[in-house]
Amino acid sequence: MTKENLKKQILGGKIFIYPTDTIYGLGCNALIKESVNKIKKVKKRDFNKPLSVIAPSLKWIKKYCVVSKLNLKKYFPGPYTIILKKKNPKFLSHVNHGNTLGVRIPNHEFTKKIQKTGAPFITTSVNLSSKPSIKKISEVPEDIKNKVDFIIDYGLLSGKPSTLIINGKEVKR
Repeated sequence: MTKENLKKQILGGKIFIYPTDTIYGLGCNALIKESVNKIKKVKKRDFNKPLSVIAPSLKWIKKYCVVSKLNLKKYFPGPYTIILKKKNPKFLSHVNHGNTLGVRIPNHEFTKKIQKTGAPFITTSVNLSSKPSIKKISEVPEDIKNKVDFIIDYGLLSGKPSTLIINGKEVKR
């Protein structure tokens, strides 16, 4: 897939299974509510449970979230999800109904391709809710594979979910 075509597919709301620096994710353009809801259906996830996004840049995070004194460069790019307060609670309310947003910038070359779209991108593990994380495409249930538009296979990944950072502190999962 060309860079231009990938950007067009992401901006158009297509659903992807894709690699991160930790596990395989399920994602789409976070600005397209219908696509986000489709991901929740595919995962059999409670619609009120929040999702996180891959941020297009550190600048984007600072524009939409309250960063305070947190040094984002300490965590990004890397295997972290930082929970931040949204500047506007209504922003991406279909991603998280509350006043916070989980943000990531995985240390993976596919993330750079996502970021070039300029859009926030849903990042949630591709497994069904409460099932083990997925380290290789062959582990993805066929039922999920059949409901996505694109599968990006980068082979075996580490398999360890990202570390949560809440109020500047690491939280064990």
